[in-house]
Amino acid sequence: MKELLSKRRTLKGDKIVFLTKECSAIIQSNLPRKMLDLESFQISCNIGRTAFEKALCDLGASINLMPLSMIKKLQIKEEQPTRIALQMADKSLKHAHGIVENILVKVGMFFLPVDFVILDMGEDENAFIILERSFLATGRAMIDVEEGEVMLMMHEEHLIFRVFKLIHHSGEEVNCMKTEFQKPPNDVKQSLQLKPSLEQVQLEGNSAHSGGCSVQVSRR
Repeated sequence: MKELLSKRRTLKGDKIVFLTKECSAIIQSNLPRKMLDLESFQISCNIGRTAFEKALCDLGASINLMPLSMIKKLQIKEEQPTRIALQMADKSLKHAHGIVENILVKVGMFFLPVDFVILDMGEDENAFIILERSFLATGRAMIDVEEGEVMLMMHEEHLIFRVFKLIHHSGEEVNCMKTEFQKPPNDVKQSLQLKPSLEQVQLEGNSAHSGGCSVQVSRR
């Protein structure tokens, strides 16, 4: 346990911490962008009896963050002063209220010690916390990008989060065919008799972009 605690970053002294877009969106109550990769994902965890259903794990974040209102709700008294300033994605600055150390975060069956930076955001009913990359390092996290899974390991035990289901695209090749029709001469046009076909094929292609096409077949 001492080895794990010694590897965590110090949160004391003058420092400006740059936050990612996802962290800034949560703090500033903006809509965060859709997460399409495993750089940012959400997990469920507990601190004491308080459950956090959507704790944000951000590999780009360098601090663990918790609102002051949540610190009061958890009745944590061991707050320490700090001079850390948080720079949002829009370059605005917010000064941290303080820090708390060695808060046990329960993820599944694991208890992981975490140091949190406290930010005064007013009264916010939404319970949230932001966990940085060192939290995942403490839990020896392994990320499977293809399967969309995150595995935490502690001694001989492991816990798997299926963060999201990736959209798999078919590897089959589809041939596209472009057909051009020209207006026939009048004498040929009069001799033609159009018969209804058994299949109607609609080709949609855009040669000016990707050259892809979609084929829709309807049968009578």
